[in-house]
Amino acid sequence: MGKRILIIEDEKNIVDILVFNLSREGYDTLEATTGEEALEILREHPETRIALLDVNLPGIDGFEVCRRIRATNS
Repeated sequence: MGKRILIIEDEKNIVDILVFNLSREGYDTLEATTGEEALEILREHPETRIALLDVNLPGIDGFEVCRRIRATNS
């Protein structure tokens, strides 16, 4: 299994830049545009250890996403 990073960002141009650069460095990426989507992806991929998190997300904001990740993941 490769190194995996979850990108939680609602601006596509930022996601594209991050995916491009992280992929060049050998990382696998998963992308979410909302907090709800991010939490679902983490449930499906519990082996994910790093998340790049935007705090200004639609719906659940990044601070709440972070609280929920910390509450459910070690």
